[in-house]
Amino acid sequence: MLRKRTTGREDPDSVKPERKKPSDETRVSNTTVSQWSCWGLVSFWMKLFLLIIFTPAFLNYASLQREGQLLTPTGAQLIDIGLGQKIHLLCKGHGRPVVMLDSPAGMSSDVWYHVQESLSYSTKVCTYDRAGLGFSRKTLQNETISTEKVWRSSTTGRMVDDLHRLVKAADVATPFILVGSELGTLNSRFYSHIHDAQVSDLVLIDPIPEDVFEEEKWQQFWYSQLVPSLQMMQFSAAAGLSRLLIILGVLKPLFQGTNVSEELLQRQKYLLCNPAHQSAAVDEHFFINESASQVRFKPLSSKTSVHVITGESFDDQLPSHLNRVLGELQREFLKRSYPTANHIQIQGVDRHMIYKNPSSVIAHLHKLVSQRQSNQQRQ
Repeated sequence: MLRKRTTGREDPDSVKPERKKPSDETRVSNTTVSQWSCWGLVSFWMKLFLLIIFTPAFLNYASLQREGQLLTPTGAQLIDIGLGQKIHLLCKGHGRPVVMLDSPAGMSSDVWYHVQESLSYSTKVCTYDRAGLGFSRKTLQNETISTEKVWRSSTTGRMVDDLHRLVKAADVATPFILVGSELGTLNSRFYSHIHDAQVSDLVLIDPIPEDVFEEEKWQQFWYSQLVPSLQMMQFSAAAGLSRLLIILGVLKPLFQGTNVSEELLQRQKYLLCNPAHQSAAVDEHFFINESASQVRFKPLSSKTSVHVITGESFDDQLPSHLNRVLGELQREFLKRSYPTANHIQIQGVDRHMIYKNPSSVIAHLHKLVSQRQSNQQRQ
């Protein structure tokens, strides 16, 4: 019996289909899709991060534009003093002598609010914001020429130039009583030295001795702690964080209470959120050593009477050793520079007295104004 010959062909039904290997194009396509998915996720989170970072800053900027117009004090003027510079000036009351008030470093003229309100019933009282502070605009120029030399911006020499041009542009009656606090005392002393005929009385509240920055402890505190903290405030304002902190109640205005109007309270909040104001505050503190050196060896005219008001300590919030250092230097400075000055020391207050405990300052200034007015009537 013959065997069937094997043909070597397999049953078509029994043949298993071969698996197709993915082509290179397919693998590349899958990889590309995966990469795009990862990049899309990263891009989404980056956009969200940028949105979170920049949205507060944009909202803060928009709010500042509106608030700047609404919160400008009633009766204030923006005086063009030349060289592209405009200074915010607010005068209240009528009569002579005029009292001109110069603020501490980095502070707007609002710190004189209570003093100005009270004195304005007796005479004309003027406050102003130095360049960049409050509602004054900061000049684009870095330097200006005075009667002596070229002064750096945010130093006493430059501030005195600005004040002199402001007095002329606003036609402020002279001679006036010039009152300065802290940095304002450096400005007031320099102004009285150069323009002695315009100043009848010089009132120094918590004057800064020129040699205080020669003390290592004080210099370390100022440039290692105070200035960096102000720089953080500037960054916080620019990023819009200050506004959020105010809303949350973490950041509070400098002075508040039942005797502080809502408008004044809102104006303080506005300045805390204003990076331009905070930037000017940083500059004034940073260059205060240079300001002090500019005032050194600037004697006053014998025609100018000097009055000094100091508290029990410079700042209750500072460590005792810093208050002690400044107190000793301040006493030596007054003894050396103004031995015949009328020195009034007020117990229980510090450098914040002009807005936290203004009654003693007001009482002395009222007395001084009354004396000058009596002298004018006799003449």
